[in-house]
Amino acid sequence: MSDANQLAELLDLLDLETIEHNLYRGYHPPGRTRRLFGGQIIAQALMAACRTVPDDRLPHSLHAYFLRPGDPSVPALFEVERIREGKSFTTRRIVVVQNGKAIFNMDASFQLPEKGLEHQLDMRAFTPPDEATLVEGLKQRPFLSWREDHKRLSGESPQEPTQHIWIKGNGIAPDDARLNLALLAYQSDQALLGTARLPHRGKYDHENMQVASLDHSIWFHHVVNVNDWLLYSLDSPIAAGARGYTRGTIHTADGKLVASCMQEGLIRVR
Repeated sequence: MSDANQLAELLDLLDLETIEHNLYRGYHPPGRTRRLFGGQIIAQALMAACRTVPDDRLPHSLHAYFLRPGDPSVPALFEVERIREGKSFTTRRIVVVQNGKAIFNMDASFQLPEKGLEHQLDMRAFTPPDEATLVEGLKQRPFLSWREDHKRLSGESPQEPTQHIWIKGNGIAPDDARLNLALLAYQSDQALLGTARLPHRGKYDHENMQVASLDHSIWFHHVVNVNDWLLYSLDSPIAAGARGYTRGTIHTADGKLVASCMQEGLIRVR
């Protein structure tokens, strides 16, 4: 597949098939043989919820649990439960089913746009990369990504559990606020568990490490445009109990904080 089609394929996957009221079917990338990517399921579940919410409300948060590995050979069913219809907030619960079993569930909350008190922490003073200088190996996925201080991560020596990664859609995303937030949710699942493993480099064999996302939360503070570079800053305060915990913030290139996320994942040495 050419680089130009990477994002287009993901956009097709987010265009779910309607089966019945509150029930949708989602498909997976062709040729996928390993378990499903968690970011894909999060993004598809968010789009399923969006189908049941008035157009004037945008998602402001989601909280998800990964229950079982997803099977890439079987389409997934997305069942949406309409939990609450409020004057300002709307709540949805999404359960994803394969082979008669739930593999994932998520609560998502939507809100009418409102004005109110505002503040934010400043972004680190980094500059987006020049897309023209990116090597072809960085253009093989739906999102372009480029790590600040990437040479630090080239070896197997233990590192501080922090990363700063520039991300941008590998193609042109439509001018659709909900779709852009779903695309950001997709990409937010990249690098979180990898950040939690950085202090332990060289202490385990990759083939004997069992890695899986357990839960994932996102707060959307503003609308985003994934056609522009965004800075994903990650840190992992702790790993314990065979689990790694990581936090992330996402800023625009001019410093606007648009989203925050947290994830805990399994990092079990077998």
